[in-house]
Amino acid sequence: MIYIVLNGGAILAATLAGLVLGTIYQVLTDRRQISAPGWAASLAFAFVAEAWLCAILAGALILAPPKGSVWTMTIGSAVVIWLGFVVPSLAASYRMRALAGRTAVIDCGYWLVVMLAQAVVLRLIGLVPPPA
Repeated sequence: MIYIVLNGGAILAATLAGLVLGTIYQVLTDRRQISAPGWAASLAFAFVAEAWLCAILAGALILAPPKGSVWTMTIGSAVVIWLGFVVPSLAASYRMRALAGRTAVIDCGYWLVVMLAQAVVLRLIGLVPPPA
């Protein structure tokens, strides 16, 4: 997991990009109101969760085989992680809680945008592979 330390700046920048998108999403959808006392805790939780997801994405980008173009692998890695982990997790969670399917689709779309933005930021900044 040394790659997380080696790429801390890129992971932090990509995490912040995801948080900015999350803030815009919350303002535009206005579906969930966070009270003032709970705002800081919610933001801290979101930061940790998005940073971990971004670190996993960074690892995938470092390990992605050079089969296609750099950007094909960048976008493809984000989509595969989103489709393989985020979509099933949200779908199962929303279904178990009997939430509207439309809500799941909107939130899945949001996470796709976040993961694509994070992947682009990580690739633009550059990633350092761990020492061999």
